[in-house]
Amino acid sequence: MKEFVISEAKAETAILVGLITPNQNEEKTKEYLDELEFLADTAGAVTVKRFTQRVNGPSQVTYVGKGKLEEIKQYIKDEEDNEREIGMVIFDDELTAKQIRNIEGELGVKILDRTSLILDIFAMRAQTANAKTQVELAQYRYMLPRLQRLWTHLERQGGGSGSGGGKGSVGLRGPGETQLEMDRRIILQRITLLKKRLEEIDRQQSTQRKNRGRLIRVALVGYTNVGKSTTMNLLSKSEVFAENKLFATLDTTVRKVVVKNLPFLLADTVGFIRKLPTDLVDSFKSTLDETREADLLVHVVDISHPDFEEQINVVEQTLKDIGCTDKPSMIVFNKIDNYTWVEKEEDDLTPSTKENISLDELKKTWMARMHDNCIFISAKTKENVDEFRDILYKKVRELHVQKYPYNDFLYPEVE
Repeated sequence: MKEFVISEAKAETAILVGLITPNQNEEKTKEYLDELEFLADTAGAVTVKRFTQRVNGPSQVTYVGKGKLEEIKQYIKDEEDNEREIGMVIFDDELTAKQIRNIEGELGVKILDRTSLILDIFAMRAQTANAKTQVELAQYRYMLPRLQRLWTHLERQGGGSGSGGGKGSVGLRGPGETQLEMDRRIILQRITLLKKRLEEIDRQQSTQRKNRGRLIRVALVGYTNVGKSTTMNLLSKSEVFAENKLFATLDTTVRKVVVKNLPFLLADTVGFIRKLPTDLVDSFKSTLDETREADLLVHVVDISHPDFEEQINVVEQTLKDIGCTDKPSMIVFNKIDNYTWVEKEEDDLTPSTKENISLDELKKTWMARMHDNCIFISAKTKENVDEFRDILYKKVRELHVQKYPYNDFLYPEVE
């Protein structure tokens, strides 16, 4: 059967496809496709064209309508006539096996959806045995309901007529089993094996966490590519890999940090994203356990992103899904050095938009809403970092005194 391997990034050309629906307006679709293009770039593909269609909802047969599919097909043909081959078409939502099969039959190129693209990036980024196992499990779970599309031989019977004069192969005569059923059974066995392997890894990591002593655990959480790893390097003075790509960090990195007289553990976790595949959340349970067991969550936000408020909602919903909503938390608005806004003319009477809000106005709004439980920094230029350390120190110290009232190392505070 087909085996998954770590994907190598290739400079393939890609077309992106998204829908404008009653629940997703044109502006939102553009933002989603911008993110999808960033995902494609992270995976090593170059986006050459976007297609959108205004519909009530995705077609169960081909995702987009017949006319739009024909338009995409014609564009691919025109590009091939001009010796510019299109490597793939990427859809912004998860596709069913039926949709993928029908679209592939029409377009004749590789078809990906957002989920398969994210899985490919995870496979490319996975470094440790833990991450590789989790990615492989998620890939098999994604692959299982789509087996019929992946191979053309799957409908063949493995058995024969059952008599000596039959057409079945020697040793395979009988009621038979389709190749599809055989491969499904093999994959289910592989999934069971990977789950057991992850349980073993989880037990090992639980033991490691228990052996970390009486220290408060702080977890950096947030959307992907908001600067968590850069913030981690700043606070811990370490060299955690940081890059302007999506999902640069897959494995949880834990460092011991000392602020003033107080040591604590700081964890850099995998970033969240919109439409994060359920299989990935399930597969990365052992990685997310670091978040579950944290005493304090530091939610890092890229305030320079035009849609940072929705990213906050995505992270909060994901934290709710994994049962972390009751933990103490604070928000760190990062990348203030990248924040831009457009000042309105005095005679402009039109309503203000997100682009017209200054950084000072945002600070006042969020600090009023969060009751000073937030801070604005630039991890890159180190702006307001000392103030961030002071706030973090106070929160960690308060938690430490509550959790370990009879500690043997928290000496008097140094002024």
